[in-house]
Amino acid sequence: MVPLEDVSRRHCRLLVKNGGAHLSDLGSTNGTYLNDEEIPPHHEFALRSGDNIRLGTAIYKFLEGGNVEALYHEEVYRTAIVDGLTQVHNRRFLMEFLERETARCRRHGRPLSLLLIDLDHFKQINDSHGHLAGDYVLHEVAALVRSTVRREECFARFGGDEFLLVLPETPVESARVYGERVRGMVELGAFRFDGVMLPVTVSVGVAVLSGEAEDSAALLRRADERLYQAKSGGRNRVAA
Repeated sequence: MVPLEDVSRRHCRLLVKNGGAHLSDLGSTNGTYLNDEEIPPHHEFALRSGDNIRLGTAIYKFLEGGNVEALYHEEVYRTAIVDGLTQVHNRRFLMEFLERETARCRRHGRPLSLLLIDLDHFKQINDSHGHLAGDYVLHEVAALVRSTVRREECFARFGGDEFLLVLPETPVESARVYGERVRGMVELGAFRFDGVMLPVTVSVGVAVLSGEAEDSAALLRRADERLYQAKSGGRNRVAA
C-alpha cells in the first residue's frame, strides 16, 4: 500500500509470469503511468529494466538483470541529480554545473548565458484544476524544453515552477533567440489534462557573464532581474 492521497487502495498490480514482470492498472482514480504514458485499465504491459512507473506523485523504477545491485547504485546516483517529477536535472546538479562553467568561461574569456524560465500564472492552474494538473504542466513543459537542449548545456528545475538553462559558449543575442524559441514552443503547446486544454505560457530572463570578476551568484541575480522585467512587462515574453 502506498500511503498517498492520490493513490487508490487498489491502484495497480505487478505480476510475474512467463519469466517476466507485467503491470496492469486496476481501474485507479488517477491512473497508472508507464514511462509517462497512461496505461488502459485492466490491460497487462510487459516491463523492461529501467522502466518508470508512476502512481499519482509516487515514481518507481523497475530493475532486473544479472547485477541488480550495480543497477540499484546507478539509479541511486541518478535520483540524486534528477528531479523526480520533471525528470530533468535538479538544483544540486545545476549549481555544481554552473559553478564549473562560470569558472571555465571566466578563465578563458568565453561567454556564458543563462535562461531563467518561469511559468506564468502557475498558481491559477493549481487553484483551478488541482495540483495534479500543475504537476502535469511542469512535466510537459520540462519535456518540451529538454528536447531542444544540447549535450554540453544544462537544463534543470531551479525550484517550484522555475527552470534554468545554462548555455556555455553562447553570447547574449543567441541566448535571447533561444529564449524566444522556448517561449513560442510553450505558447503553442497543447497541454490537455482530463480533457481540458490548459493555456500555458512562460516568461524568460536572460543574462550573460559580464566579466572576470562576476561569479555565478551575481549572474543568477541578473537573470532573476531580467525575469522580473519580463513578468512586469506583461508576461509571455523574454527580457535580455
